[in-house]
Amino acid sequence: MSVQLERNKAAKSAAGREITLEVKNLKVYYGTPTGNVRAVDDVSFHVYKGEILGLVGESGCGKTTTAMAILRMVQPPGRIVGGQILLDGTDLVVLNESALREVRWNTLALIPQGAMNSLNPVMRIHTQLAEAIETHEGRQSKDKLKQRILDLLTMVGLPSRIYDMYPHELSGGMKQRVCIAMAISLNPSLIIADEPTSALDVVVQRVVGQTLLDVKERMNVSMILIGHDMGLQAQLVDRIAVMYAGHMVEVAPVANIFDEPLHPYTQLLIESIPSIKERKPLRLTEGLTHDLRNPPPGCIFQGRCAKVMDVCRVDKPPLRLLKPEHYVACHLYE
Repeated sequence: MSVQLERNKAAKSAAGREITLEVKNLKVYYGTPTGNVRAVDDVSFHVYKGEILGLVGESGCGKTTTAMAILRMVQPPGRIVGGQILLDGTDLVVLNESALREVRWNTLALIPQGAMNSLNPVMRIHTQLAEAIETHEGRQSKDKLKQRILDLLTMVGLPSRIYDMYPHELSGGMKQRVCIAMAISLNPSLIIADEPTSALDVVVQRVVGQTLLDVKERMNVSMILIGHDMGLQAQLVDRIAVMYAGHMVEVAPVANIFDEPLHPYTQLLIESIPSIKERKPLRLTEGLTHDLRNPPPGCIFQGRCAKVMDVCRVDKPPLRLLKPEHYVACHLYE
């Protein structure tokens, strides 16, 4: 199938759906004395308006680096070396720092991974929320600002008493919901949630997850949910994008991923989910991820794949559309 035919088929399947974010051929490298670490290498995906896209993969696969690139917050020696990041049609890669300050929080917001360390410990909650709002919108009347902050706290399921409290007086789940309130305070079109439940117990994870779903429904905001927990992703996201070693290997609606995972790496991720219905041995994969400074020719998963073929060691498989909205980078389906 030609590339143009694939694009036409994709366009038909997505007809009528507005795209909030489109990442095209993104490359983020970290310079080292022995060569560039290709943390994100030619990654492409999109996020529809009002949907939650799950971004999954093992530690070090490039999930957070991708998120930081979208936010234009990659720290040296990292740098964006290629690609486009189109947010509501604006390419964030070419914006200067002044323009980026206008985009961040107004249009693009972050829910950080470590809520415990993301809030200022010596400032009350209302002061931190007010600072975010007034920095972008200017001074506001005290009463109007207070009511707006109380409304934000209510929206994320927090009582009004939180308004005057300090971060150390809150539980981990409460801190995370304060971070969600800060992220939605200026009605952005895209929110990136970087493992927002990773440091929480399963009960609080459920509360925070439900808060994210409520926010999406009320505001029709788009989200990228980064995480390791495939079970949690199954409950929260609309589509899943699977990354391995800086590459996108599969993107599909969540039901397709769990019913019929196509890429061998995705299959391993699904099989790693514990079952409460049956006892089964844990499926392991041999080998280690290749050196990101010197990727092998061909498929980047060849060294750990049980289904590797000769062509996998020579030709890099492109991310191809096989079914409506279901993309996979694997030679098995040629």
